Amino acid sequence: MIARHQEHKALHHTHAVDPKTVRRVRAQLKLDETMDLLAETFKALGDPARAKILYALARAELCVCDLAEIVGASESAVSHQLRILRALRLVTHRRDGRQVYYALADDHIRTLLAQGLDHVEEFL
Repeated sequence: MIARHQEHKALHHTHAVDPKTVRRVRAQLKLDETMDLLAETFKALGDPARAKILYALARAELCVCDLAEIVGASESAVSHQLRILRALRLVTHRRDGRQVYYALADDHIRTLLAQGLDHVEEFL
């Protein structure tokens, strides 16, 4: 019982706000709109189906039918996910006749995916 009390006591921290640091960091915060978009981007990456689609698009420009085959989903499911990714400006598309091809919007998305994978693969 004493050891448990001492452990709890060791984990307890003192509440001492550093006003100078708080002001400095608060002044550097991004606007709420920016943070909302950042959170939406990570939310999009938080869905395994969308993560697979983005990973595939990091390797090649692909049409819906190819993406569906690669990720093992129906074309309608892939189209639905692509609409979400397009709305968040994570992917772009181009039309070639009747076919529509999708690609990552820019290298920021490729870098975000690569760094995320580096992070999770450390634990595998």
